[in-house]
Amino acid sequence: MNTTWGEIEHAGLHEIRGPLVLVRGVQGVGWDESVRLRSTSGDTRAGTVLEVDRDLAVVQVLEGTQGLDLEGTTVGFAGEVLHVPVGDAWLGRVCNGRGEPLDGGPPVLAGTRAAVGGQPINPTLREPPRDPVMTGVSVVDALTTLVRGQKLPVFSVAGLPHLQLATQIAAQASAGDEPFAVVFAAMGLTHADGAAVIDALEERSARGELVLLLNTADDPVIERLLTPRIALTVAEHLAYAGGRHVLVVMADMTSYAEALREVSAVRGEIPGRRAYPGYLYSDLASLYERCGRIRGLPGSVTLLPVLTMPAGDITHPVPDLTGYITEGQVVLSPEVHARGIYPPVDPLASLSRLMRHGAGAGRTRPDHLDLAAQLLAALSRSRQVRELAELLGAAALSETDQQYLDFEGAVEEGLLDQGTTESRSLDDTLDRAWQAVGRLPRRELSALDPLMVAAHLDVAADRGVGEEP
Repeated sequence: MNTTWGEIEHAGLHEIRGPLVLVRGVQGVGWDESVRLRSTSGDTRAGTVLEVDRDLAVVQVLEGTQGLDLEGTTVGFAGEVLHVPVGDAWLGRVCNGRGEPLDGGPPVLAGTRAAVGGQPINPTLREPPRDPVMTGVSVVDALTTLVRGQKLPVFSVAGLPHLQLATQIAAQASAGDEPFAVVFAAMGLTHADGAAVIDALEERSARGELVLLLNTADDPVIERLLTPRIALTVAEHLAYAGGRHVLVVMADMTSYAEALREVSAVRGEIPGRRAYPGYLYSDLASLYERCGRIRGLPGSVTLLPVLTMPAGDITHPVPDLTGYITEGQVVLSPEVHARGIYPPVDPLASLSRLMRHGAGAGRTRPDHLDLAAQLLAALSRSRQVRELAELLGAAALSETDQQYLDFEGAVEEGLLDQGTTESRSLDDTLDRAWQAVGRLPRRELSALDPLMVAAHLDVAADRGVGEEP
């Protein structure tokens, strides 16, 4: 054993177990400590200490253990947790899940480093989320407004365009005239999907507003656990030291949770619900709770995790626990998708609990919150009428019910449905919402102030949808 570059090196491994290696005879090694392994061929691999039991250290190897042997491998313990460089050098770069360049450029270098595990935020210094992040997607901006500092997940099902929606939001999102950046952490993607994400975000990357970390399905599973942590570490520095409002998109968190389950099984841990480790909740919270706004520091970190629900089961552990930690959800619907609507969001199943902190007078438009409430109330009534029509037939409906029956289609076609590269301004979105509610009789617009209605809907247009003179 000798000391080199500040590391304590051990020659030889005790055991190789999947993506883990066991090292005997260690002293002074701590949990989560950074590790460097050197194989007999001379290549080096990074790792972290998962567990220490007396003189035995369990190390997870980020690049996998293929090609390592018990006798010839050298293990160096750095004496500190894993750090990455942070700063503006990340902007415009495309890297793998470990932060190594995929764009042909040099390694990301910076004078400042930060621990990938992050630093706990003092709850008393947290500022409530406020002000909107405009996504250019009408259904999100109008009905589930994303607020700076919020964590708002997207719940989806395999086969729906959740990755396309996440990429579109990453390409279009903005914080008005204030400095803005996007950190996109892609986990478990196919090479085709990865290439599509790179192409869709090329313009934002060229403007120096994007950091893309791309972990593909054939990359080592351990790397998938590191990808969101590096993304959040980079985002925190861009926000709190660089003064930017940063949107962190993480897709797909189900792939992350499955990687966590696989590593837990290799470690021989007692499984919890559906074989996920019992600490799944705290592990997800350690990621989700790293967003927000901090008193006295500029910028904000907003989180948009995307996850697929196996078999569409919203009670599955990953969406279930995510729902406890986050502040709402955007739910994609196979039924809406079957009607040819993109993005196939179910507005009545979706919710932004912090919307009132980011929308309304002084933030978006004075009519925004009331208009959203009226739209959702009318959509709920439309759904009830549709169920009634299926039982009794459309001919049995009253004239008002017939208008509600047509209303849902008008909302989907005029407001919800938009192109995959179409970015709408908030004014355009809310004007479309007024056009939709204008199809209903004025007496049904109980959530809206009459003066507000008069300002947006003239009498002729109102009578044209069936109101009595």
